[in-house]
Amino acid sequence: MSMKHLVGLAVTAALASASVQAKTEVEWWHAMGGALGQKVNAIAADFNASQSNYVIKPVYKGSYAETMTSAIAAFRAKEQPAIVQVFEVGTATMMGAEKAIYPVYQLMEDTKEPFTPDNYLAAVTGYYTTNDGKMLSMPFNSSTPVLYYNKDMFQKAGITQPPATWKEMDAISRKLIESGAKCGFTTTWQSWTQIENFGARNNLPLATNNNGFKGNDTEFTFNSEPFIKHIAQIGEWSKEGIFKYGGRQSDGMPLFYTQECAMTMGSSAGLAGIKENMKGINVGVAQLPYDDTVIDKPQNTIIGGASLWVLQGHTKDEYKGVAKFFSYLSSPEVQADWHQFSGYLPITKQAYELTQKQGFYQSNPGTDTAVLQMTSSAPTANSKGLRFGNFLQTRDIINEELEAVWAGKQSAKTALNNAVRRGDEQLRRFERTQ
Repeated sequence: MSMKHLVGLAVTAALASASVQAKTEVEWWHAMGGALGQKVNAIAADFNASQSNYVIKPVYKGSYAETMTSAIAAFRAKEQPAIVQVFEVGTATMMGAEKAIYPVYQLMEDTKEPFTPDNYLAAVTGYYTTNDGKMLSMPFNSSTPVLYYNKDMFQKAGITQPPATWKEMDAISRKLIESGAKCGFTTTWQSWTQIENFGARNNLPLATNNNGFKGNDTEFTFNSEPFIKHIAQIGEWSKEGIFKYGGRQSDGMPLFYTQECAMTMGSSAGLAGIKENMKGINVGVAQLPYDDTVIDKPQNTIIGGASLWVLQGHTKDEYKGVAKFFSYLSSPEVQADWHQFSGYLPITKQAYELTQKQGFYQSNPGTDTAVLQMTSSAPTANSKGLRFGNFLQTRDIINEELEAVWAGKQSAKTALNNAVRRGDEQLRRFERTQ
């Protein structure tokens, strides 16, 4: 090989290397494992291939709690990623760390990236906005609880419609048990479904200060009469075997998968798992029941899941890359695909409309239930979302107190009074750190 040829190859390699180096890398820490993690990698790879200036590098950091803890530790060590996925109960903590975060509305403004907040579903973004409607983080995987029911068991019992109210839940559960079911219903994520969303659905406050949106000097109020009545009723159903508790988080799902319980309340993103575990069984999706002694027309439910927060301490180029990626992530095509694949809510009206146009809801009945439930009414102060410091700890407290009710060891009133007192201690602890 001639010297001229070798020099040519070296120049080509150097240019190729320079073009690779010219790409700005943006690190994204997330908590999506398994199939969802693979999808996250695919979304990043597609974005990277769609332009030549930026490379999004997704890094799986474990559970939501582990991801958030890792990001806080990394920030202290000045090794933080540009983007971190934080679950919804971490919102108040992230907001409290003002010097650590770069609000999304500010990022889009500073990078001159086109951004129309009105395109996003209000019931989704409400959780992540300031009181005057400015978006602090980018919604990504938002879910809401729905009611899943076994259509085959319903048919056997001669029931044609799922329960719309808690009163109907009683009558339908009894009918199911008469026809051979071992239990009427179970639930997952009991604080989220039976306290937080019971409040939102029935337009009841969980706490003062607009559920924490107006400030940290908040006090819990979910020991009011409607909550006590609701938890006491489930306690009675637990004694009768109408309700069966299967454990915290999603631990109750096997009771539904194995057809022991005919109904369950769980995340709208749980549909894929239901299809996987209940092949050949007809499953319906309905809206979460409401208490018709409290409200005539139910409010929207509130979301779970997580959003993407931008952290301070990076270069202008990296932030341009983040803004471009957020625009890409919010595009109707990417959002519709993510929504259809995962069961999470589409975060924009355009993604919902595109999914409708593609005939997805028609060929997959029930997949639009969560969207309809979230958008059927304008969010109120009680159904916009929650903003409580140390809420992860408070959820554990609620779990402990409710478990004592289901086991018949204490009354609903005692349990909720205890949970409010102990939860308020967590709020004060958080307030002292601000």
